[in-house]
Amino acid sequence: MNAMSFTALEGGKTTVDAAALETLSTQIRGTVLREGDAGYDGARSIWNDMIDRRPGLIACCVGASDVVAAVNFARENGLLVSVRGGGHNIAGSAICEGGLVIDLSMMKSVRVDVAARRAWVGPGATLVDVDRETQAFGLALPTGINSTTGIAGLTLGGGFGWITRKYGLTIDNLVSADVVTAHGKLLRASETENADLFWALRGGGGNFGVVTGFEFKLHRFGPQVLSGLVVHPFADAGKVLREYRAALETAPDELTCWVVMRQAPPLPFLPAEWHGKEVLVLAMCYCGDIEAGEKATQKLRAIGTPIADVVGPNPFTGWQQAFDPLLAPGARNYWKSHDFTELSDSAIEITTTAISSLPGPECEIFFGHVGGVAGRVPADATAFPQRSSHFVMNVHARWREPAMDKACIEWARDIYEASKPHAAGTAYVNFMPEDEIDRVEAAYGGNYGRLLEIKQRYDPQNLFRMNQNLRPKEGLRAA
Repeated sequence: MNAMSFTALEGGKTTVDAAALETLSTQIRGTVLREGDAGYDGARSIWNDMIDRRPGLIACCVGASDVVAAVNFARENGLLVSVRGGGHNIAGSAICEGGLVIDLSMMKSVRVDVAARRAWVGPGATLVDVDRETQAFGLALPTGINSTTGIAGLTLGGGFGWITRKYGLTIDNLVSADVVTAHGKLLRASETENADLFWALRGGGGNFGVVTGFEFKLHRFGPQVLSGLVVHPFADAGKVLREYRAALETAPDELTCWVVMRQAPPLPFLPAEWHGKEVLVLAMCYCGDIEAGEKATQKLRAIGTPIADVVGPNPFTGWQQAFDPLLAPGARNYWKSHDFTELSDSAIEITTTAISSLPGPECEIFFGHVGGVAGRVPADATAFPQRSSHFVMNVHARWREPAMDKACIEWARDIYEASKPHAAGTAYVNFMPEDEIDRVEAAYGGNYGRLLEIKQRYDPQNLFRMNQNLRPKEGLRAA
């Protein structure tokens, strides 16, 4: 292996000699890929097709010792470094241009202790890996709504989905984590070991190190849930949203109902004349007794005159994958997001009006329904502060052709700006694109100062900066 030029951590280029490169290859049990190698292009490809970066090297790790070797190599040679788990992050933080990618996607084991209701999960696992293994034993972990999402990034940013209101955020179920720090040390973080690091990991993203293993508590759950879609004509959207808002005022923690506004895909239960037409969808899940769920969803299902109502008993693993076809890899994606403590008439008006100017058939706006148990955790109990939010809006621009970039991105930004006066002012870091580094302080609110102190302690040189970055010293910028 010849000497190579890399992107340096502080910008510009730096050269690593052949001996150092050979040492890295011998230290890692996995594979080290460079451009031209079989597997390189696949390893640099991620969910968001807008991201087309070419790393200098990709270290495909198979264990914590590989991660230690890769972190030490990056630090000692002053390289820009990124960390790939599931590769699903909207900002494309998993892949750096010209630097070193620490690829964890092969570390995807899931081990369940049924009696203790615990799962030990590798950082390369996706939600479907976790769901299949835990549901096999009648257990579940609250995660997200797209099963191809990586568990690592989801957890480190917070993590919410269909059963969050009953069982908390993903981070609320994290018991411990094994972390390789910027100094190449493997630490255990929990309530009793390195408690400051454990606090920061629960919402602080990838700023503090590389997590090589997660321990989660699980809940008795499934295998069947009451779930499904109620599809309304978009002409009724304003009325439906106002009645939806009222119905949720008395919703139990077991009930979660999201809103999706978009053009209808060719779903088999929809009449053909509605395919490609604007619709409003109520997507609901009740995590409890099916009969009790029928009663709890009655108010929501009685709203308006829907085109279709396909709510019924479903396998939880199937419901977790219900939105996967609409969120498959291979498209260009751009998101803009707000948290809301309430869904005001103005927010309803702005978002419903925006659907009349969809720039493409895959673009959508959704409102995630949060609160419940997750909302009763104190804002400073973890790094994730948005406990008082009841809704999370995501304007999801999604398209295929680069020629549509400008129209789709501007559409999302315009909705974001118009709805800003009616939002809570906070943000969910997992929904922030790469151009929102200046929103990081607002995203963490009153927890921002403590996060900076912990960043300074564990990563003073900002080695881990390919993320929604916390800058430990004045002048250090995210790459």
